[in-house]
This record gives sequence, C-alpha cells and structure tokens, in this order.
Amino acid sequence: MSPAINLQQIRIALQSHRPRKAFLRRLWRRAAVAILLRERAGQAEALMIRRAAAAGDPWSGQMAFPGGRLERTDRHGFDAAVRETAEEIGADITAAPCLGRLSEQRTHFIGRRTLAVSPFVFHWRGGAEFIGNREVEEIVWVPLPFLMDSGNRELMVFRRGRFRVRLASCSYEGRRIWGLSLRMLDELISLLPA
Repeated sequence: MSPAINLQQIRIALQSHRPRKAFLRRLWRRAAVAILLRERAGQAEALMIRRAAAAGDPWSGQMAFPGGRLERTDRHGFDAAVRETAEEIGADITAAPCLGRLSEQRTHFIGRRTLAVSPFVFHWRGGAEFIGNREVEEIVWVPLPFLMDSGNRELMVFRRGRFRVRLASCSYEGRRIWGLSLRMLDELISLLPA
C-alpha cells in the first residue's frame, strides 16, 4: 500500500526543488502544461485529460495535462499553461496557487521538431466541474498514491513506423499513462518522502 500524500508535503518538496531546463531549449519550440492537484479524503490527486482523437496530432487519444505551445501573446511558459488550461477545460487558474514547477521535458518525435515542455504545478481549490473543448475527450482525477505503487506499473511497446521501444506505463481505470506525462508525475513523486 502506498503512503498518504497530501498537498502540504508537495508544497514543501517543490519549495526546495530546482527544476532542470532542457539542453538546447533555445533551439526548440516551447510548450507548457498545468498539473492541477487537489486533495480528496487526505490524498493528492492530479487532473489529467484524455486528448480527443485527431488526425495529425502526435498526442491523439493520449492521457496528458492541459497545455500547449507558447503563442506570441504569452510572455513565458506560465502564461501558456494558464491560457491553455482555460481553453481546454474551461478552468481559470489565475487565482490557483502555483506550488512550483518541474523540470522541462523534451519531446522525442521522429521527423518532427522537438518541443521543450515546462510543467507548472497548481493547487486547485475550485469545483470539479470542467468543460473540455474539442481537443479533450475526457477529464479524470488520478490519485498520486496509485501512481506510486510499483504494482500498477508495466512495460508497453511504443511503435512508430519501424521504430519500436519498451516504455514504462501505468494503467488507471483503463487509461494508459506514459511518456511525457508519466515522466512529469514520476519527477513530482520522486520529490516526496518515501
């Protein structure tokens, strides 16, 4: 059984965390995501979206966090995370406390331009009603203790053309969490006391 995780523990862990910036980030496109956390029955949960299926979208149908590429109107990644969260799930997080940020993650797409993705962690105190836009198929809260339990981890085979690689993944109620999203969650979990 995984230990209880509350938002106070996460807040303290992020205060001393020094996130890494992606190497060569100035050469890449930039994106940002918002990891919204809430506490329910003494346990921290992270809001995730399942992206709608769309031709040409490399993240089509995958579990992710609200977010997207920086636009000219965005001063920095934080602005993009706030704007994209409002656009994708109808949540105004301007008043939600930002607990900190995690290390930038680099996308690994063959034949596509690399993105450096900045994750920002927020404490969501609002209601649980969200309205996903056309990019969002589903919105779900995932308990962090579930992700910490090694018994919930498995290997999956990622395929793109002739390219094949085995990657860590986690299946929560039939939804597979892997890739960038799982790396972000694993970094957050790694900051917490064992």
